[in-house]
Amino acid sequence: MTSEGWQQIVTPRTLSSPFEAHNNFLMKSLLLAAVLSNPILFVTQVPVLGDFTTVASTFGNQIPTVQQAPRGGDLWIRYPDGTTKNLTRAAGFGTSGMQGANAIAVREPSVHWSGTKALFSMVVGAPKQQYVWKDYVWQIYEITGLGESDTPVIRKVANQPAAYNNVSPFYGTDDRILFTSDRPRSGEPHLYPQLDEYEEAPTVTGLWSLDPNVDSMHGDLRMLNHTPSGLFSPSIDSFGRVIFTRWDHLQRDQQADTDATEGGTYGTFDYADETAGAARGAGVEVFPEPRSARTDLLAGTNLQGNSINHFFPWEINEDGTSEETMNHVGRHELHSYFDKSMNGDSGVQEFIAASSGRANPNEVENLLQLHEDPAHPGVYFAVDAPEFQTHGSGQIVRFGAEPGLPADKIVVTYITPHSTRDVIDGSPPADASGHYRDPLPLADGTLLAAHTSELRGDSNDGTRPAPTSRYAFRLRTMVLQNGVYVPGDLLTSGIQVSVSYWDPDELVTWSGPMWELNPVEVRARPRPALRTTPLEEPEAKIFRDEGVDPAAFRANLASRGLALIVSRNVTSRDAADKQQPYNLHVAGSSTQKMTGSGKVYDIAHLQLFQADQLRGLGGTTSPRAGRRVLARTMHDAAVKNPPTTGPAGSVQIAADGSMAALVPARRAMSWQLTDGTGTPVVRERYWLTFQPGEVRVCSACHGVNSHDQLGAVAPQNSPEALRAMLRFWKSSSTSGRRRAAGK
Repeated sequence: MTSEGWQQIVTPRTLSSPFEAHNNFLMKSLLLAAVLSNPILFVTQVPVLGDFTTVASTFGNQIPTVQQAPRGGDLWIRYPDGTTKNLTRAAGFGTSGMQGANAIAVREPSVHWSGTKALFSMVVGAPKQQYVWKDYVWQIYEITGLGESDTPVIRKVANQPAAYNNVSPFYGTDDRILFTSDRPRSGEPHLYPQLDEYEEAPTVTGLWSLDPNVDSMHGDLRMLNHTPSGLFSPSIDSFGRVIFTRWDHLQRDQQADTDATEGGTYGTFDYADETAGAARGAGVEVFPEPRSARTDLLAGTNLQGNSINHFFPWEINEDGTSEETMNHVGRHELHSYFDKSMNGDSGVQEFIAASSGRANPNEVENLLQLHEDPAHPGVYFAVDAPEFQTHGSGQIVRFGAEPGLPADKIVVTYITPHSTRDVIDGSPPADASGHYRDPLPLADGTLLAAHTSELRGDSNDGTRPAPTSRYAFRLRTMVLQNGVYVPGDLLTSGIQVSVSYWDPDELVTWSGPMWELNPVEVRARPRPALRTTPLEEPEAKIFRDEGVDPAAFRANLASRGLALIVSRNVTSRDAADKQQPYNLHVAGSSTQKMTGSGKVYDIAHLQLFQADQLRGLGGTTSPRAGRRVLARTMHDAAVKNPPTTGPAGSVQIAADGSMAALVPARRAMSWQLTDGTGTPVVRERYWLTFQPGEVRVCSACHGVNSHDQLGAVAPQNSPEALRAMLRFWKSSSTSGRRRAAGK
């Protein structure tokens, strides 16, 4: 008999004593075949019908309402012998049946380095009666007592943002707690919620770091990066990198485009600034170039139109410095096609993977639910899934990306067939084995995943009061069969509940199996060393030449909420990046990088843009809550860069091709290279955040992987623009002069 034939019906209830908890929540599934070396923490979730901004969606999954996160789930542990324990119920949290004040939903456990405790997020409470709408928030909790004979204890983490949704928590190497939150970037409640760049739905604002033990109103809370459309599934890998999936959608507002072309459907408008009483007016966008759908704006230009929308792996240091895509991987290494930025130049070409000569043979569109393989450091598992319909489930893939491996050497391996990625409406291919999410490689080499045999998009096959989900996520081992992985043994015999809740208009009842999600292995792990980014010799030489102490310089910038970004030679471009101009010449100098017969472009300035939360919805008389980020030319009052004749928010490119610019910290930034008249030449496609006092150096404007467009390695020159910046800083800042003199 298979393990499916030995399902147990679990009906949790309020417990009267720890002894009763121990006896009622230890259950052994004697015929489960999966044998594991360590316990597994996981969560159960009442199935969710919708897949837009719900708890298992690809984005906007932090919303805590009962529609988005139905109550009735729990935190569970599965021991190596097959015994399972409902940890939240054993600790006095949660309830079955009618969901009210004690109702909970849980998500995303993560285990401490010692293997003895864990963090997770939980939302508590549900409406007790019809038509009652209350505010709930996801908050971070810590659980101890994970042993089979222990009574678990759960406590709420102190000093976290109490009024906001805090999810995806994990321990730092110094035991700080890192997590994502929808707290506004600088805390102003009138900016809540930040709306994403795609559907203008609420999103988390970025990655945050908290020392809960600091005795203050808010603890020691720091924003590590500002993400206009959110980030997901963060963790620390064995090299000390914080890795996560980030949603990148740096393009103009599609809702505003619809308003402009179809007549005011969404009521988009702009606030004059980020203040609470800012005036409201017409919408204006200045960066990047228009979307391809706006043929009216593209007419008469050579622009192709810009669209970008993907979930890629990113990395950052624990202090928020050195944010970039993991190993600088990008569309050239992962996507199969994307368009060129302009027409009329034979040197600027669309990207076609099949004819590009790249190393990676397997395309991926998104990389979700990223996990490092503990048995093979530097190897990562993820899911490539569509944005909608599958609750973040799709195809499991694997890739190597240890630090130092150039992005153009990264190769993706399909773990499950490519047919398991997409929604299949007709007859499924023979190798389509369902959809997968939450892949978890274990220390003993076993691979786990949440699996559903369904290949169609999820939908409500019942009624609103009695919904039925096509999807039934169950945790399984994965088994290699004929060169691909297929579902193996179930980890549990099935966890079934009967719950009811107000949504709040209708009384909804669910009776059936729970989803099993977010597995994590309970074991002790070595703490990686705290990862930092040292100042490299080309820049260190400039600091020595100018008699400036780098530490004192950083402290001065930090005190003013600023960072410094430096590039050694912006004419150097990665060899694969031919979708924007790459025959570049620094105006008025002999510095250039040219190849082929394409047009040569003069560049003179780097123009910077900051992410301001300005775009409103719903019209100026009755706007919806929250604002979307828009790119505005850098205007932060604290920024004082050397004078230039370039466009607003710009710095001069030095004769050697280098660039140095002060930028506001803890605010997403982007930029473009312009010619002497301010006309854009090469545009950045991502937002990046910098920390107070950070000195961030990139060898080139689009980082070189193995070699640049001329076959050369990344630039190693000491950037003269940095020298000019340090001299300007010394001459214009009294504190700078004092620090430079060592006083």
